[in-house]
Amino acid sequence: MLRQRTIQKSISTKGVGLHSGRRVEITLRPAAPDMGIVFHRIDLPQVVDLPARADRVGDTRLASVLQNGNVRVSTVEHLMSALSGLGIDNLHVDLTAEEVPIMDGSAATFVYLLRSAGLEEQLAPKHFLRILDSVEVREGEGSDLRWARLEPYDGFAVSFAIDFHHPAIDSTANFAEVDFARDSYVKEIARARTFGFVSEVEALRAAGLARGGSLDNAIVMDEYRVLNSDGLRYDDEFVKHKILDAIGDLYLIGRPLVGRYVACKSGHALNNQLVRAVLAREGAWELITYESPAVAPKALVNEWKFV
Repeated sequence: MLRQRTIQKSISTKGVGLHSGRRVEITLRPAAPDMGIVFHRIDLPQVVDLPARADRVGDTRLASVLQNGNVRVSTVEHLMSALSGLGIDNLHVDLTAEEVPIMDGSAATFVYLLRSAGLEEQLAPKHFLRILDSVEVREGEGSDLRWARLEPYDGFAVSFAIDFHHPAIDSTANFAEVDFARDSYVKEIARARTFGFVSEVEALRAAGLARGGSLDNAIVMDEYRVLNSDGLRYDDEFVKHKILDAIGDLYLIGRPLVGRYVACKSGHALNNQLVRAVLAREGAWELITYESPAVAPKALVNEWKFV
């Protein structure tokens, strides 16, 4: 059978929160089967647990934010994306501040940490959430229309279109599609960085956002060009990062997906609405297991091979 997965040993690192600007230490620890992904705020007088679930998302302004009462853990999407890409089902995440560190702005550092800790299969079947009926959510209209959809598919694939009307972005691909039966999460998605615009910095910081942003952890653009001296990591890095984010947001559904995600100009808020809409619709999904890799869709086992 395809089994659940955690890590072999604890591993820690330090960084800065993209939006809070605070220094934070993060520790990833093994977790028991069926535990899921659970964040822990260990800097508080009493430790507060925040399960990584869509119904715990309380804020989606430029990040996915988990909440338990007044306690928050912000910017979980890059780590969640890495966990999805490596097929990790169960993990404890200890944090000494309210935000997951941004690291280099992608999921690559988290992939490295998780692999360094070692991946471990557990004696419990892995449960997949298979999409049985298409579910779509929409916002806006005309040229401002944004939408996202999950539909039946025998595997896991993601298609995304963006439209920013900026010279540096418009000169790259505005559409990308990845099918994990053929494409590698680690090679094709994990290194894509978040991005932002110099013109928006003052307004974002006045709103308490982007206080830790820099050329070290984001692609930054002025009115015409990318300011990072090293340029882009992928020719289509902008849309690839939106795919990275979407994979992380989708993993808040609580299980690895069997289905296809298609979106146009979607973001954290719409992704969360989509996941909630799927879970709320009776008959739109089912939980399944696979007795062996031989009977599972290729996409569900390719990236999870031990290396």
